[in-house]
Amino acid sequence: MTDFLSLVASRRSIRRYREGSIDRERIERIIRAGTWAPSAHNRQPWRFVVIESKTKKRLLAEAMAAAFRRDLQRDGALLPEMEARIAGSVERFRSAPLLLLACLTMKPLDAYPDAVRQQAEHVMGVQSVAAAIQNILLAAYVDGLGSCWHCAPLFCQSEVRKVLRLPDEFQPQALITMGLAAESPEPPPRYPLEQVILYRE
Repeated sequence: MTDFLSLVASRRSIRRYREGSIDRERIERIIRAGTWAPSAHNRQPWRFVVIESKTKKRLLAEAMAAAFRRDLQRDGALLPEMEARIAGSVERFRSAPLLLLACLTMKPLDAYPDAVRQQAEHVMGVQSVAAAIQNILLAAYVDGLGSCWHCAPLFCQSEVRKVLRLPDEFQPQALITMGLAAESPEPPPRYPLEQVILYRE
């Protein structure tokens, strides 16, 4: 248990990577770890898209940035701040050695006639994908790679679908950057347990 706690506490979200590709065997080994996550009804509603091409990474980053710019303009962001955030976003995704898009598919999950239960089923699917992502982040770390979970695709799903020519059933949930770490971030703060646990006897 001590070793496991040390593992999860020492993993970091990495945003800067060294040059170099990741071989397919390593990628599939890490994704396989994701597929061993628990899921709603064991329906495994996750789908993963591996993006290695520099051109595809650039096109995806630019399409997502265009959507980001529209959102920031609607929010009334100041131009210098807006352009700096957009440039950082493009560079983050364009320069990562590997992008892994985690998607949800509702096809294997149950369908209900009422909106309340159907919404609950959708949330269960999202939770399942999130569990798989956590496995992937830990597996990448154990395999000597850095990674970072980005939720940006949630804000521009149509743009992501178009650039990657995704099947209609694929609902983009998160974009994971991955590669050899070029930084060693300090541990982020965590709330004390008494702030996040509520006991009821």
